[in-house]
Amino acid sequence: MARNVDTSKELIRVSLASINDYQRIHEIDTLTNISPWTMEQVESSFKAGHVAIKATINKVLAGFLIYEPIISEAHLLSIAVDPIFQSKGVGKILLKTFLDQAKAQDLDIIYLEVRKSNSTAIAFYHSFGFKTDAIRVAYYTKPKSEDALLMSLLV
Repeated sequence: MARNVDTSKELIRVSLASINDYQRIHEIDTLTNISPWTMEQVESSFKAGHVAIKATINKVLAGFLIYEPIISEAHLLSIAVDPIFQSKGVGKILLKTFLDQAKAQDLDIIYLEVRKSNSTAIAFYHSFGFKTDAIRVAYYTKPKSEDALLMSLLV
């Protein structure tokens, strides 16, 4: 699963995350998410069998992606890149690696929810071919109630 990507200046290494990465994943989530997971939720996610992919630059965890495999589907639960590593292609590499893994695992569809107001993330997912399927009314409750777009991609 390990993959090295040269971004001209820095080498980005993608691999599976482990228990040793919980704290850093939580830190990045806290830096980037308006309603981050608690440390307990991060730990619980791993214990529940969710899969986490991490991207490192110079041995520093720069970003992560967490998904839940469900028979022939995958639910993309979270993807985030530390602000100091943003705009270096880390998110694209994480999502591309995930899509490659999904194909290798013969998954049929990937779905996710994204805040309706998060136009940057929506554009990012559209650039990979995700389609908007529905609106989940009041899906997010913190910091305030907000609708989510349900998006999917046939693999």
